[in-house]
Amino acid sequence: MRKRFILLIDFSEYSRNLIKYAYEWSIEANARILLLHQSNALVPTLADSETKEQIIQQTNNDALRELKTLAQSIIPNTANFSYSVSENHFQISLSKLLSEPFDNLVFVGLKGTGMFKKLFLGSVALEIIRNTENIVVAMPKEIDSYTHEKIYIAVNEKKPLNIIELNNFLRFIDSENTHITFFYLAYPDEETKQIENQLRELSEKFANRFNTDFAIYEGKNRLEDIKKVINNKIDEILIVQRGSRFLTDQIFRRFLINDLVHEGQTPLIVLP
Repeated sequence: MRKRFILLIDFSEYSRNLIKYAYEWSIEANARILLLHQSNALVPTLADSETKEQIIQQTNNDALRELKTLAQSIIPNTANFSYSVSENHFQISLSKLLSEPFDNLVFVGLKGTGMFKKLFLGSVALEIIRNTENIVVAMPKEIDSYTHEKIYIAVNEKKPLNIIELNNFLRFIDSENTHITFFYLAYPDEETKQIENQLRELSEKFANRFNTDFAIYEGKNRLEDIKKVINNKIDEILIVQRGSRFLTDQIFRRFLINDLVHEGQTPLIVLP
């Protein structure tokens, strides 16, 4: 099936880097790019239905021109780009697009500290993650160059890793020179024998395609230890499972999202 990247673009400061990153990745993955924008038409309350439709259409047309201009100012050759502008909510537009015959990755931008504070309080990014039955790529705003040499996959004992979706994601990744680490963040004094076996099995399962290993970070220094590994800022991708404690637990929430993704400038992949 053909591959496609769907980028949610709102013309904010992160949009340019999001396009640059996705474009570099699309060349390696042989994927098309679709830029999706949700327009916001200012329609007078007392306007009749025909006038409302005209205003909405004009707003969409203006946004489409702006979208094309933005893409062409970043990537001169936009032959594999397509565009979709609608007044409908992103979620409605995404549902229609994801029903089309493509293997999709959905890209959303994270706008820095303010967005991270709102990420778990009803932001667009979280809404997309919660309600989209598709892999979501959440990108810190500063990153504009694609690399994938190191992939870290968070594993949870109670929420099994979605192997089917993980395999779907890895189809977008060139296995050459790619190292995958399956890891677990343990509570202090937590029994880890079972999760260690699970991590080992996962590492062995993917060893025929990638360089793999596994790690358990535990004890008083587990946060600092993992930061030494993941917080390299240039060549990493962090994968988590939707619904796992890594996206809900109060202890790990701030650390994983803020420290690893924001401070570490690490793209976050959320599996459905």
